[in-house]
Amino acid sequence: MAAIAGALNTAAFHAVGFFSANMTGNVSALSDRAATADWRASVFYLSIVLAFVVGASVSTLLINAGRRRRIRSVYAIGILSEALLMTTLGCTELLIGPHQKGPTLILGLSFLMGIQNAVVTHISDARVRTTHVSGMSTDIGIELSMLLDIALGREPTEQAAPYRMKLRLHTQTVLSFLAGGVVGVILYQSIGNQLLFAAAAVLFAIAGSAIIRAHTQENRVSST
Repeated sequence: MAAIAGALNTAAFHAVGFFSANMTGNVSALSDRAATADWRASVFYLSIVLAFVVGASVSTLLINAGRRRRIRSVYAIGILSEALLMTTLGCTELLIGPHQKGPTLILGLSFLMGIQNAVVTHISDARVRTTHVSGMSTDIGIELSMLLDIALGREPTEQAAPYRMKLRLHTQTVLSFLAGGVVGVILYQSIGNQLLFAAAAVLFAIAGSAIIRAHTQENRVSST
C-alpha cells in the first residue's frame, strides 16, 4: 500500500507539479499563496486538502458501518472501493479535455489517498500511515534513540523487541514509499495515465485476497 501511495504521489507530481498526498506541503503552499494574495492558487491548494480529508472521512464511515455489522472483510472492502474509484478516475482522465486533466487527477488522487491512509491507519491502530513519511521518519528517529539507550543500559531491555519491531515496520514502509515513487515515475513515463489502471489492478488483487481469507476464516469459525 505504501508503494502504491508513493508511486501515485510521485507520478502526479512528475505529471502536473502537485502532490496528491503530501498535506504538509500542500498546507504550506496554501499559506504561502494566501500570504501573497494569490487566491486562485490558494483555493486549489485548499481543495486538495479538503479532498484528502473527505476521503479519510468517507473511508472511516465505511469502516465504522462494517464494524457495526461485524463484517470481517471491512478493511478489504475499503481497499476494493479505492480500486473501483481509481478505475473510475482513470476512465474519467481518458474522456475529459487536456485542461481538466491536471486538476481532476490531483483532486481525485487526494481523495483516494485519504481513503487509503484512513484504511491503513485503522488496520494498524494508528501505527502506520502510508502517505505520512514525516511522521514515520520521526518514529524511526525515536525508535533508534530508544534502542541506543537500551543497548547502553539506560532503559529496560524488555522494551527492545517492541521497538525493533516498530523500527522494522516504519523503515520498510518508508522504503516502500520511496521505491514506489521511483517505479511510479518510470511507469508514468512509459504508460502515462494507464498507471491508474495498473495501481487499481494491484489494489483489486490485495482486496480480493483479503476478502477470500476473511470468508474462509468465517466459514471455519461457523463450522466449529
